[in-house]
Amino acid sequence: MAWDTACVAEKSGILLVPEGYSFMIQSTIFTGPCKSRIKVQIDGTIMPPNGPDSWPVNSSKRQWLVFYRINGMSLQGSGVIDGRGQKWWDLPCKPHKGINGTTLPGPCDSPVAIRFFMSTNLTVKRLKVKNSPQFHFRFDGCQNVHIEFLDIKAPAESPNTDGIHIENTNNVRIHNSVISNGDDCISIGAGCYNVDIRNITCGPGHGISIGSLGNKNSHACVSNITVSYSVIKHSDNGVRIKTWQGGSGVVSKVTFKYLHMHSVLNPIIIDQYYCLTKNCPNQTSAVSISDISYTSIKGTYDVRGPPMHLACSDSLPCTNLTLTEVELLPAQGNIVSNPFCWNAYGTMQTLTIPPIFCLLDGVPQTLQQSDVDRTC
Repeated sequence: MAWDTACVAEKSGILLVPEGYSFMIQSTIFTGPCKSRIKVQIDGTIMPPNGPDSWPVNSSKRQWLVFYRINGMSLQGSGVIDGRGQKWWDLPCKPHKGINGTTLPGPCDSPVAIRFFMSTNLTVKRLKVKNSPQFHFRFDGCQNVHIEFLDIKAPAESPNTDGIHIENTNNVRIHNSVISNGDDCISIGAGCYNVDIRNITCGPGHGISIGSLGNKNSHACVSNITVSYSVIKHSDNGVRIKTWQGGSGVVSKVTFKYLHMHSVLNPIIIDQYYCLTKNCPNQTSAVSISDISYTSIKGTYDVRGPPMHLACSDSLPCTNLTLTEVELLPAQGNIVSNPFCWNAYGTMQTLTIPPIFCLLDGVPQTLQQSDVDRTC
């Protein structure tokens, strides 16, 4: 009723969660369009039902709060969104519960905390969000999104708790936020372009990722992505592009610049052989990766992995990779690991530390002669 009243207000309606109060909210879809811009002001605490057994039988277990077809909404406040995710993380199906990452059968759906779907001109700022059962924020089919001054936290071992995930969403700014969780701090899915990520403190977690793309032979396009002036620490990855074999499409015009790595396992990684099991078949088609630049990326790496890992497709190599002022040293010990390259073409504009002599020059002849569909 509060949402409906604010949504039909002639002048900027406000839905307020007052300071000093906590509210348990069932799985809900807040639907627009509204008559004017709407503000959701969270100064108290909101939380979902406590775990799978408390979830309403007829409600989807894949999402908690959904904002659908909203134009001009802001979500902000001095309060807390508490996802109460522990009982979801402890489901037997979750990979961290079994021996060597094995899982047990049983229900596994877990809700995204906050999802925006087919919405425009969104602002999300100055919020504390913690312990989501799955992704903390997800934006699908949205345009003109401004995210700033968020504090997102979940334990490092909490599965699939991405901080912010975007899919088929463009003109996005994600700035000045702190994210620590059990998966990607920020993940960029198919259909995203014009994304600016700046001044993020990320970790522990899985870093900032483009992908995974091309799963189940799907077509995926991502372009005009910039990640800059950020710190990634104690993370499994730094900046990553991950694609499945068998996909198609293009990742292009991606810039990673002015980043500091602190004890990161894979500071710079392209993985075109992404696979969640050991049984993924080899396939010739791939998502094309080109025009990727790495500038002024410095810091330390966890010696269990190489400082740079560029594993590109056998049939569709990565091209026009550019590295400038990349300096990565081991977090422990004095032995510097060699970078790993496979079918990666590009240039060192300055000598990297360690030198990436495995990078190939020019454009591969197979790519010049191929008729691979690289359109989007």
